[in-house]
Amino acid sequence: MDVVERAAATYLETFLGLLLASGVLDVSALKAAAVAAVPAALSVIKSAVSVLLTGSGAALQLRTEKGSPRT
Repeated sequence: MDVVERAAATYLETFLGLLLASGVLDVSALKAAAVAAVPAALSVIKSAVSVLLTGSGAALQLRTEKGSPRT
């Protein structure tokens, strides 16, 4: 669920950012939605790699004082 939340947040942030910048960049809503999917997909990949590397089941990359991922 952590990965889904992160991907959705990344998608929404990117989509809204592109829509806000559309006055300057002349980006249509459909193009903004398509482009926003790229960072969201990268977020999923990064989270999946983090889970695989840490073995913790959490997509967090932050470490605690003992070196284990923070959950």
